Amino acid sequence: MSNKLKYTYPEKLSLLRFFRDAEGVRKNPIPFHKRYFEKFGDSFSIRIGFSKYIILSRDNEIAQHILVKNQKNYHKSKFQSVYLSKYLGKGLLTSDGDFWLKQRRLIQPAFHKQKMNQLVDNMNATIAVELENLVEEKSVDIFPVMSNLAFNVVAKSLFQLSTAEGKFQRIKFIIEEVQNFLIKEIRLPHKAWWFSLSGQVNTHLKLAEENNRIIQEIIEERKASKEEINDLLNMLLETRYEDTGESMSIEQLIDEIKVLFIAGHETTANALTFTLYLLGRNPEAQQRIFEEINEIESQTNNVIEQLQKMTYTNAVLNESMRLYPPAWITDRQNLEDDSLAQFKIKKDTLIGVSFYELHRNPKYWHSPDEFIPERFLGEQKKESMQCFYPFGAGPRMCIGTGFAIYEMCLTLSQIVKKYVIKSNNDVVQFNPLITLKPVNVEVSFFKR
Repeated sequence: MSNKLKYTYPEKLSLLRFFRDAEGVRKNPIPFHKRYFEKFGDSFSIRIGFSKYIILSRDNEIAQHILVKNQKNYHKSKFQSVYLSKYLGKGLLTSDGDFWLKQRRLIQPAFHKQKMNQLVDNMNATIAVELENLVEEKSVDIFPVMSNLAFNVVAKSLFQLSTAEGKFQRIKFIIEEVQNFLIKEIRLPHKAWWFSLSGQVNTHLKLAEENNRIIQEIIEERKASKEEINDLLNMLLETRYEDTGESMSIEQLIDEIKVLFIAGHETTANALTFTLYLLGRNPEAQQRIFEEINEIESQTNNVIEQLQKMTYTNAVLNESMRLYPPAWITDRQNLEDDSLAQFKIKKDTLIGVSFYELHRNPKYWHSPDEFIPERFLGEQKKESMQCFYPFGAGPRMCIGTGFAIYEMCLTLSQIVKKYVIKSNNDVVQFNPLITLKPVNVEVSFFKR
């Protein structure tokens, strides 16, 4: 049977059109994706050469299939496993197969709800310190503020009593430099020769090695101190593999810590920035959070109990992450031929799911571009959660989801309790890198 009869793919975007749009897609793929979806439907494909295909989709059936229902047949693509691992090593974010499963089982207990509860007081105190110098009654680009806050929350949760403030800032600088270069490598593969020849690859590999050394120094300081400290590093040092009873190697621990820094700070900073922008444009939602926090605090002083009662605050966060999902896209490659929705696809097909577009697909969402937190309350919430992927889905769902939700709820409650937020942008701008990064989002804070 010929390939033409055996395999079926979504309607094709011509290669000519793809290359014509390539420079614009590199700068910001989202407007182009939107145009293609409007033309072709919820999925479209691009044929590379004679038999290689790429599919991009905003179809919930496809998302569920590759992330949950048949996830064993779908591994992370080379974009994630090869490009990212070059700089980040083989942590949970970049590994796959049996090794990934072994690491996930090892690390999962450190992120159990009971363990996360132990970090809350330290997290809350770190947030309070970060918000002490919030500029009042002036327009502020809020992303750098939230980026510093989120980074320091992760750093202090990982290394509670470390004196390595300067080291933290160096780690943050390296992470940002490497990510910016990584995006260029992924989006401009035809310039790989130039990046290598000009020494740019080597420069960023050296930065990644420096990052490893800094983290190793902090780990070795802790091990030498023999201190029992209630932080994530201690939890990770105490983990043991089920089959051998051994702990993680220093190299593997470094790789996992790098992932926690990257996945744990930027996505949270993005989500908080977009949420503050939306609250600044929706004073009634802001007032409801304020009233909810006051009511909760009148009932209990226990921070864990307060977090469990923040129903509306959570709904606002969810609606913000629906409109602006921090991890805006994911991709997978199938290990074997498969039936995907109504299509028959060949193995090694690259499939991208745009959560940004899926979260705004009118097939699943009423008034998809409007900010309506009530979608995530009561009976509506059950329906909304079926098409909602702020932290991915299935076995590879973000391990730090609980940590991120705690951090964001605590940050919002501290800000809204003290300030009225006003947005100074009519339209929010963003840059779709590995995450959906806000650009020049200006807000003002006025004391209540």
